[in-house]
Amino acid sequence: MRALVTGAASGIGRATCLRLARDAKAAGRKAQIAAVDLGPSPALDALGKELGDLGAAMLPLPGDMATADAPGRVVEEAIARFGGLDGVVSNAGVNRPGPLAQYAVEDWDRMFAVNTRATWLLAKAAHDALATSRGAIVAVASMSGSNAHANLGPYGPSKAALIMLVAVLAQEFGRDGVRVNSLSPGMVRTGMTAKVYENETIAAERDRLGKLIKKAGMTAE
Repeated sequence: MRALVTGAASGIGRATCLRLARDAKAAGRKAQIAAVDLGPSPALDALGKELGDLGAAMLPLPGDMATADAPGRVVEEAIARFGGLDGVVSNAGVNRPGPLAQYAVEDWDRMFAVNTRATWLLAKAAHDALATSRGAIVAVASMSGSNAHANLGPYGPSKAALIMLVAVLAQEFGRDGVRVNSLSPGMVRTGMTAKVYENETIAAERDRLGKLIKKAGMTAE
């Protein structure tokens, strides 16, 4: 299993890397994971150790998904190191809340660059390698892409655009044997939502709901 995961050092990205490593180990294979984040960090180092303990090899790659060149570059570096790719997880995302009437153009552009454009650029760069391996792309969208939430700036519109982008990529890449899907989580306890969870009432209620979901035989992050 040769995979590239963006936003890998924390939250959903970190959990994804660990899941890939565990699944590969359970199947008697070794995962090779290109873990992309903004740069070196203690969190990325810790992830590397955890992956190593699971028998996986991690290639840490710095890359700002807001730029036009980083998505293609990290894909090329991963392919060069692994000799190909089996999967890409476009998980990096940003949120800068605020009312749209006062929102800054530069913040709007950065939100769409990371939350929408990066997936397109990753897919472009990875297409040939994934067609060879008959691999897959997964993009992490959000429930905000299909349900309006006021005062989140362009977060919802950027995720809605991502969902449609993935649908079009699925049509085009599917002809070449590449699967493309998105998933839309609800509010997951990550660094991005830390301030929300500082409210003890909200945290307690969400913990209660999580336990009810698990009791019903479902899973939640």
